Amino acid sequence: MTTTEDVNSLPLDKIDVSRPELYQGDTWQPLFARLRKEAPIHYLADSVNGPFWSVTSHELIKEVDTNHQVFSSEKGGIAIVDPYAAEEGQIQGQSFITLDEPKHMKQRMAVAPSVAPKNLAEFEPLIRERASDILDNLPIGKTFNWVQEVSIELTARMLATLFDFPYEERHKLVYWSDLATAVPEVTGDTSIDMGKRYQELMGAAGAFCQLWMSKAGQPPAFDLISMLQHNAETAKMNEDPELFLGNILLLIVGGNDTTRNSISGGVLALNQFPDQYQKLRDNPSLIPNMVSEMIRWQTPVLHMRRTALQDYELGGKHIKAGDKVVMWYLSGNRDESVFENADKLIIDRPNARAHVAFGFGVHRCMGNRLAELQLRVLWEEIMQRFHTVEVVGDVERLPNNFIRGIKNIPVRLHPY
Repeated sequence: MTTTEDVNSLPLDKIDVSRPELYQGDTWQPLFARLRKEAPIHYLADSVNGPFWSVTSHELIKEVDTNHQVFSSEKGGIAIVDPYAAEEGQIQGQSFITLDEPKHMKQRMAVAPSVAPKNLAEFEPLIRERASDILDNLPIGKTFNWVQEVSIELTARMLATLFDFPYEERHKLVYWSDLATAVPEVTGDTSIDMGKRYQELMGAAGAFCQLWMSKAGQPPAFDLISMLQHNAETAKMNEDPELFLGNILLLIVGGNDTTRNSISGGVLALNQFPDQYQKLRDNPSLIPNMVSEMIRWQTPVLHMRRTALQDYELGGKHIKAGDKVVMWYLSGNRDESVFENADKLIIDRPNARAHVAFGFGVHRCMGNRLAELQLRVLWEEIMQRFHTVEVVGDVERLPNNFIRGIKNIPVRLHPY
């Protein structure tokens, strides 16, 4: 089902927006447009991920996201896929994003100082230096993969800095981030070796245990590990394997996916809407607002899931206690009642920051300002060097119903 005609002929109760191939083929728009129009609270009785409610309008997503008393992150996790039942002896991992109040905020505040305004101001020269180094070493006149050479590289460098992780091993962080969301119900790939995946993630836990031990007893510093060690709520986190692995993976994924896929999506969007690219050339001061608009347009995290703790009426529908409720941020960011010409990138859009790509309420993405900073600095440096980053071939997207990921964007650079 890809065309509007096909979608309109589909029975409403059969629409399943959790199918990973919709995002690999980038064919999700008509399905969500119909749901927003006809059933912004939509129940699907049967899917690979079981029965679930889809929340697709901007207003109702905010209602769910801000009502953490009724809609729990802890009860069933934050993804449409249900948490795996760990085999005997296996660590499953639990992070503060999957906790409810008051436990959530206590752990969140342990690492929040790493992205406080003062720390971000100190990060900016380093981000600019690393962005400049990446851009200055790109091949001119040759086709290359923007995702690999720019999006992933900048993200890996910043992750290594945030964790004070060995710089020469920074690409392990990106690998572990990708692995964290690689399960069959999310990617549609039933050939994934879950045993091997578990062993690789245990390798991540081992590497961070070593990093933790190497910093034990050291004075406070501004990297995430040091901050966790010097906060009473998380100082002994390494003694709880579930909590340790869960929070480390959360911070890696959070630091990787938003920035990386917004860097990639931004290049696609400007090529898709060349009038906006010209508007940017004419007025580079639009970059900060453009960054918000790129994040809205791309929406790197497709959804977040909650579980109802009690019966609740939402948008005229009766949600029962125990029901799975999925907020489709991607759809909320294309809600025509909030964003005029919502499918178009408009870099001077007045309400671009009204997007829900970072979530809403107490679970709003902690690193949103750092992601925006990286994107702003990168685009400032791009515009000083290149008239056009031209997409010159087919884009390869990832099949994934949680992360809106892009694997390959063939580009060619055109300097001024």
